[in-house]
Amino acid sequence: MEEWLKRNGAQYTSLATEEKNVASRNLFTLRCNYIKSSSLVIYLQPVSLLPKNLAQGITIERLSINQAIPFYNNHLQAKDIYPADIDKILKENLSLGTWVCYVKEEGWIDSRNKEKTEDTGGKTASSWAIFSIWNKCAACNLQVRSNELKFTLSKARVKIIPCLKMQRCESTERPFGFFLLYGIHGEGEKLGDLMESIWGFASRLAENVKECKAIMVELGVSDPLREFVPKKLYYGMHQ
Repeated sequence: MEEWLKRNGAQYTSLATEEKNVASRNLFTLRCNYIKSSSLVIYLQPVSLLPKNLAQGITIERLSINQAIPFYNNHLQAKDIYPADIDKILKENLSLGTWVCYVKEEGWIDSRNKEKTEDTGGKTASSWAIFSIWNKCAACNLQVRSNELKFTLSKARVKIIPCLKMQRCESTERPFGFFLLYGIHGEGEKLGDLMESIWGFASRLAENVKECKAIMVELGVSDPLREFVPKKLYYGMHQ
């Protein structure tokens, strides 16, 4: 895999494993010279169980790519891991877009002007959140095709399928995927309402994609946004 990545121009590679998987951690850190960068938490929620309405007084507006790039650079560049090529990521076909969520009465930047490219970092409301959505359905659909694969995935099905509240025949015989919320960040006293509205917005968007069965987000263990993730979400930790 590393050789393939090199041939395709990659300068770094990263991977995730469960914190309690000591053998895997030792393999990559002690034998392959990988460095532990951060610990993450995965939150996963079936689309069917998510709220569909925005919290009262909350607005979600789409940013153009030219607006999203400088905003991310201003607010997320100090993170432990931040992609230097955020512009390329946002321009990928599988990236469905970037949105800002804010309290309507506080207002926001004029994101309706798609030609604007100026720095919008100083024009935010007191409570706000930004997020992007990646369509994993097109790249990571899961479909069981053979008995051998069924055997290999048996343990995964036991853990994942009950969380998605899907019947086994539907979950394993038909393709299904998920939306990944990424680049998510926010501030303000009403961040809880904003996060709830973001999940509702993403679930409504997912309903238009037949294969999409869940919404997923990865957050750092110390990320303050974890406090505002809907409490009913299934989660699992990795590093």
